[in-house]
Order: sequence, then C-alpha cells, then structure tokens
Amino acid sequence: MAHAYTPGLRVSPWMPIRKERRLPLAGEVLVGKGDQVTAEQIVARTELPGNVQPVKAASILGQHQSDLLEYMLKQEGDAVKRGETIATAKSFFGLFKSHCPSPCDGTIESISTVTGQVIVREPPIPVQVDAYVSGRVVEVIPEEGVIVATEGAFIQGIFGIGGETHGTIHMAVSASDESLTEKHLEGDVSGKVLIGGSLVTEPFLRAAAKHGVRAVVAGGLDASDLQKFLGYDLGVAITGSEQLGVTVVVTEGFGRMAMAQRTFQLFQQHEGRSCSVNGATQIRAGVMRPELVISLPESEAGELARGKGLDMTGGLQVGSPVRVIRAPYFGRLGEVTELPPALVTVESGAKVRILKVRFLDGEEVVVPRANVEMIEQ
Repeated sequence: MAHAYTPGLRVSPWMPIRKERRLPLAGEVLVGKGDQVTAEQIVARTELPGNVQPVKAASILGQHQSDLLEYMLKQEGDAVKRGETIATAKSFFGLFKSHCPSPCDGTIESISTVTGQVIVREPPIPVQVDAYVSGRVVEVIPEEGVIVATEGAFIQGIFGIGGETHGTIHMAVSASDESLTEKHLEGDVSGKVLIGGSLVTEPFLRAAAKHGVRAVVAGGLDASDLQKFLGYDLGVAITGSEQLGVTVVVTEGFGRMAMAQRTFQLFQQHEGRSCSVNGATQIRAGVMRPELVISLPESEAGELARGKGLDMTGGLQVGSPVRVIRAPYFGRLGEVTELPPALVTVESGAKVRILKVRFLDGEEVVVPRANVEMIEQ
C-alpha cells in the first residue's frame, strides 16, 4: 500500500485559489475577464422580486367582488405608496366613503374580480455579489457571475458561524495558548479580524460585535458558549447565514484548545494584511470548512510558489503533519513516523490499519489511521 488518504484541514502559506461568485438568478456582470478586483468590489448584481401583499379590497369597501374594478383608483402596473388610497366607494347615497389603502410601497400586480383581492408587490430587493478575494477575473459566467483567481495563504478551521466578511488581521494575543478577554478589545479593533489563542467566550463575542470586529479566530470554543451566543441549539446543518454581527472561526475544536503553533505563526506573519473570512460550515455529506484567505501580491506569491516544494500526492505519508480526532489524544498535533501495512486488532475487536505519530512534546503513540486527519500544507 503506497499511501493512505486521510482528508483533513488545509493550512498553507501559499496555494492557488479560485472562487466562483454567482448570483442567485440572472443579472448583470460588472467586470470583464482579466480585470483585477479587490475583495470588497462588487462583481455582479441583480434584483430579487419583492414580496407580495394581498389586500381584501372588496371586503374593505363593503362591495361585491365582481364590481371591484369600478372602485379602483389605481390600475395594474401603477406604482403606489404605503397608505395611499388605491380604491374608494360611496354608500348611503354618497354620504359615506370607504377607502382602501395600500399596505406598502410597490406596484399593483393584479386586481381580481373573482376573489375581490388586489395584489401589491413590494419593490425589488437588490442583490450584489462581491469578489470575496482580491485577484484577477479568469472567467465570466454570462448574466450569472465570475470566477476570481488569486494566490496566497489559506487556512481552514474546524467549525465556524457567520457569513463572508473582510478585515485586517490583528494579533489580539501574544501566545497560541492565551484566552481572549475583553482587555484584548482595547484600542481600535473596528474592521479587524482578531486572532486569539486557546479560547473565545460568549461575552467576548458579544463585546467584539459591539466594537465592530469583523471576525474572531481562536483555537477553541465551549459548546455552552456557542449555544448562548446563537440563542438556540445548533443541529446538524449548514452554518453561515447567522446574523450575529461577527463571524467566528474555531481552528482546533470545542473546549479550551491552544491554536496550532504553525497556524498561529502564519497569522503572525501576515498581521496587518487584509483577510477574507467565511464561517460557513457543513459537517454532513459535502463537507464545508470555515476558511480564511490572505491574498498576496503577485511578486510575493511567486516567490512562495517557487520555494514551496510540497508533496501533492494527496496521501498520508511518513512526515505528514496530522491532528488526532478521537480520545484519548483528541486535538493533539504531531507527525507521522511510521505506517505499518499490516492490520492490527484493537480493543473493540476490529482489525484496522494503524500509524505511529510523534506529538510536538516528543511523545510517540500508536493510533488507528481513522482517528487522525491530515493537516494539508
């Protein structure tokens, strides 16, 4: 057996990155192939149809639905304002008038003499898609969007919440095992991506959102703090649509867990640089990891690419960096030292392939290969 494939997190100082930026329905693409774009630049836009508001006009006027057209002051296609009278009727020999107001700004979409209802459609909802990463447009998808290519550092997390955002990297702590506290919010942190160490808490996240922090990245987060911050139990679903004021990315796992030193040092190298963050996570089929992308200038990216010299076979090999994802060594990082080909019987009675891993403190243990994930570089 040449190698074993074990999918895992990618933490890379350099890699080519392509991002598809697509509208939810047909619209207008604002850039062309070959254009340089910034992360915040709008590359495509469209309009979603507004919500409809049904109005029981005939009932409000006290008239039969078949006569509704006689009392309408507005016709299909006419624009209306909230509270504007769209129909009126007289009763008791003209002594009294009944008025039917529009429930919202919008357009009269239909008038029915069968149901007696008037349908008012609210104004269209503008939708814009930004480039997300700074780079070059390599493909235009007519009326739908673009594909943006860039090169730079790419860091995946274990779990995240909150959608896409951008900010400047700010090292809030000086050590990877330091927890985030409110003292780390002193100074100008608005618009920043705060890099923490071993733990972030619910009170800190709420304070960070109030201070205008764009994203918080830390090694660990307690499940109880996550529930408090969200306000509900998170089931097995896709995250990323939460509107909490700040995006959160956890790099190691739940609980107090020091950020991997290699990940922490990579953030240190890029402090002050612009970073794109997406907390969207899916742990079922079609796994989606939260991510941070640090686009680099072409000259610097080129130097990193030439000196990278990474193995691209996609397999687990001696020397591969790994993270243990099962007890009793959960969360510990190390390096594969041996990949015995023979099956070994474990405590449960199952026969599995194992590997030897040397942790960062020098301890060497044997674990099933299914109990580790490779940290792709």
